[in-house]
Amino acid sequence: MNLALRDIRHNLGRFLLTCLGLGLLLGVALAMVGIYRGLVDEALSLARGLQADLWVVEAGSRGPFAEASRIPGDVREAVARLSGVVAAGSLTFQTVEARHAGGPGSDAAPTEDVVRERGGEAGRPRIGAVLRLQVVGHEPGRPGGPPGLVAGRGIGRGRLEMVADRSSGLPLGAMVEMAGTRFRVVGLTARTVSTGGDPLAWITLRDAQELQFRLSPPAARRAQAGGGGGQPQDTVNAVVARLSPNARAEEVASVIRRWKHFSALTAAEQENVLTRSVVERARRQIGLFTAVLLLVSAVIVALIIYTLTMDKMREIATLKLIGAPDRSIVALIMQQALMLGGIAFAGGTALLLSVKDAFPRRVLLGPEEVVGFGLLVLMICLAASLLGVRYALRIEPAQALGG
Repeated sequence: MNLALRDIRHNLGRFLLTCLGLGLLLGVALAMVGIYRGLVDEALSLARGLQADLWVVEAGSRGPFAEASRIPGDVREAVARLSGVVAAGSLTFQTVEARHAGGPGSDAAPTEDVVRERGGEAGRPRIGAVLRLQVVGHEPGRPGGPPGLVAGRGIGRGRLEMVADRSSGLPLGAMVEMAGTRFRVVGLTARTVSTGGDPLAWITLRDAQELQFRLSPPAARRAQAGGGGGQPQDTVNAVVARLSPNARAEEVASVIRRWKHFSALTAAEQENVLTRSVVERARRQIGLFTAVLLLVSAVIVALIIYTLTMDKMREIATLKLIGAPDRSIVALIMQQALMLGGIAFAGGTALLLSVKDAFPRRVLLGPEEVVGFGLLVLMICLAASLLGVRYALRIEPAQALGG
């Protein structure tokens, strides 16, 4: 007979309740792993989506995602003429608080024509709901545009058009107002967010430059009075380039690094900056929190198995009295620990997978993470059962005859 199963059936209610509590704890620990993977995936989604082999930034800067970078827009032409460069495009990045018609997540935000029919003021849509966006300014037809559309179309040569990620809740045709300028959503992308989790939106480079570098009327008047211009300059945050298959990114980057006031990062270096700099603190904090949860889980399993072993003290003494080998007693305790960890892990994982899409940030879990975490839980359960094993092996057979 299987002594572990018979003991579990004898205390089934307590065992299942213990599995439930431990499963919730392991589910939270596994969620931390998924949140970290989601943070990294979100941080790399834009850099990978642009499919850029080379990033040209301001000298001494590690790129527009890590720190400020401003370079002249005409650097693009110089980069495009380099040997091995197939195409180059200028980009700007800025985080804005936008207003749009309809609340976030609305499936049917009113368009301009709809509001005009409803008697909107001066035939314009009512803009009220606030949405935080990471706006990318790019040149249509050049590298740096939206990575892939799931609805609508890309930005044409016209202005005041926008392509947004569908996580923003903006439907096609929605009107978005930024700094007093209104844009119409003409296309939607999927799973493209900034390192902070804000939905990405693409507009033309000229529109983005006006939003980012345009001076307010009082500031423009002061600049003109001081001898400066009030018009926005051709300034960008980075220039991205795509190379031919035969070109080596490091060689082209070394040429640019010799230019005055400019630096260059390869795609691998840019990803390293994002993962080791931008999300480094989040990685450490989540890793520490996960380690604490696993330590707490190990302590709980050890205490539970120890308590179950103490409750079976006379039964274990009886087994020793009738000549049962120590390996049978050790197997009894370890099997209970493995069953406890296995059932709790399965329940916690199933619960997490069913609710992970409701998290504010992306929770990314693949088979490798689930299997690896499950093996770690089983190892923790085996280690935690050693406390109960030690106690069981110290029980004397004579205790079976005690009062």
